Amino acid sequence: MYTLLLAVIYLAFISLGLPDSLLGSAWPTIRVDLGVLLSYMGFVSMIISGGTIISGLMSERLTKKFGTRGVTLVSVLLTAAALFGFSTAESFWQLCIWGVPYGLGAGAIDAALNNYVALNYNSRHMSWLHCFWGVGTIISPYIMSYALAHSVWTSGYRTVSCMQFGIAAVILLTLPLWKINKSAADDAQKSEVLGLGGALKIRGVPYLLIGFLCYCAAEATTMLWASSYLEGVRGVSKTRAAAFGSLFFIGITAGRFIAGFISDKLGDNRMIRLGTGLALFGVVLTALPVGVCSMAGFVIIGLGCAPVYPCIIHSTPANFGAENSQGIIGIQMASAYVGSTFMPPLFGLIANHISLRLMPLYLAFFLIMLLVMISKTEKACAARKAGE
Repeated sequence: MYTLLLAVIYLAFISLGLPDSLLGSAWPTIRVDLGVLLSYMGFVSMIISGGTIISGLMSERLTKKFGTRGVTLVSVLLTAAALFGFSTAESFWQLCIWGVPYGLGAGAIDAALNNYVALNYNSRHMSWLHCFWGVGTIISPYIMSYALAHSVWTSGYRTVSCMQFGIAAVILLTLPLWKINKSAADDAQKSEVLGLGGALKIRGVPYLLIGFLCYCAAEATTMLWASSYLEGVRGVSKTRAAAFGSLFFIGITAGRFIAGFISDKLGDNRMIRLGTGLALFGVVLTALPVGVCSMAGFVIIGLGCAPVYPCIIHSTPANFGAENSQGIIGIQMASAYVGSTFMPPLFGLIANHISLRLMPLYLAFFLIMLLVMISKTEKACAARKAGE
């Protein structure tokens, strides 16, 4: 039963990743069909991100009331319905409307599942589960590519929607399994909700939130701007730039698989430092005036980023207590989406008005800030525990 539940959770993490890369891969076709500008994708992304921030902040209250299994099931159904809605959209405003349930479903399940795994499983499973999120992000562009080659973009969304409904059916049939872990049965009890104000009063939490925002800012900026940097600054051809830009995703997925084998031995904090250091080395390579070095640099940044996100999440119950982890992880999800939503466009403004060449400095700033904030979080947690 324990193994079967773990398999269901792995499947749920694939469901988290499936929708994440659909919009970007289909947008060049969608925007032509709907007659809108290329930049309009930003509006849809902002609506989705806004939904995830709201549901991330609400996740503690929802999880305490309905339990992790209830939140997971409803969130997957909400996302599946939203994706089906995307497949029926005939105008831009319809995409915007369906972006609301998409975002709300994604944020709630992200916070609830991450907290459940952090409480009940060791660090290697957290790394491997986030690796399976990466598998979802890799699968869906191929589904959309096949749909575009043989049909229309709406069939790609409909296919992924059906997959999500199938995953929801599996979760529904296995709901009793979630009682295996004691915390899963306890997390629905009506204990006091920590809330944003309560979380920020805990020593170390503000540092952690800033650090997590910085990490997600660096990750999202790399995802969105790597290909443009290679082409515009290093003179790499469009096809090679696109290929090596996508290798960042492969690097982060493969890196999380590898991290799973060593994370329990090294511990979360060492893995965060090791990964950030490797990512900084990759940033240095991207700054070198050689195309091959820059291309390799983005792959290394992906490998370095791999353990950071799962290890920060996994360390939360140990740092701040299991009773506070759901509230704090929900706020972490919100801070993550703030970083990934607003920092890449900020770099776009810098690139337009100053230079695209500043990308290595921009990434280095956020990665160094991450190291500083993680160090401050550790010291604050140690001081708080010593005073208890």
